[in-house]
Amino acid sequence: MGLYMGKLIAKLYGQQEVRILMLGLDCAGKTTILYRLMQSGLGEVRDGTACAHSASLGFNVETIEYKNVKFTSWDVGGRDKARPLWRHYYPNTDAIIFVLDSNDRERLPEMREEIGRYLNEDELRDCLFLILANKQDLPNALPPDVIREKLELDTVLRDRQWHLQPTSAREGHGLYEGLDWLTAKLGSKEAHKYVTQSVVEAKDDAVAMTKSNPIKSAVRYFKSWLGNVGQATAT
Repeated sequence: MGLYMGKLIAKLYGQQEVRILMLGLDCAGKTTILYRLMQSGLGEVRDGTACAHSASLGFNVETIEYKNVKFTSWDVGGRDKARPLWRHYYPNTDAIIFVLDSNDRERLPEMREEIGRYLNEDELRDCLFLILANKQDLPNALPPDVIREKLELDTVLRDRQWHLQPTSAREGHGLYEGLDWLTAKLGSKEAHKYVTQSVVEAKDDAVAMTKSNPIKSAVRYFKSWLGNVGQATAT
């Protein structure tokens, strides 16, 4: 059991690698957010005002390290022609970051439709869902509570772990708060996974032991196991 606890602690405190799929309609600011995070808020940010000419047609893949979590982020183009290709990026995805333009009232129904489409994909059923309400720096941007109501997020995402975070990619506001939520949820999800795995493995070993050794050996084994658990909890 000490080996299992060691694996668990390593998973909890070692570097965790996750796969993030960044989606959203065209001109929402996905690429700007990705490069803002890469630059840690420093340097020149790509001008999102020219999105009609520069919206991603394919995808950008970048690795970002934040709070001991290594994010491999796939920024997939949001144009109509690119959307049927999105499903090729679904396998092994841990979380979805959906970026929306808070200033784009006319496309709210389209945003709601896209979110619903992801929820119906089997390969994404266990994904965390972080929604970035981007472009909050614009004067006519819808506030988060209005976006939440218009997109019916409490109903659509009722069976998911999700969070709506207001952001401004241009100014760098709200991005790290969104990542804080994501890293916290990913950490608790990973911990639950490995605790469950460790208990199952310990149970299997105990069953094998009782078949080949006296009952006293099994009792000693479980006492040792409980001692290890107590020490790990105390620390």
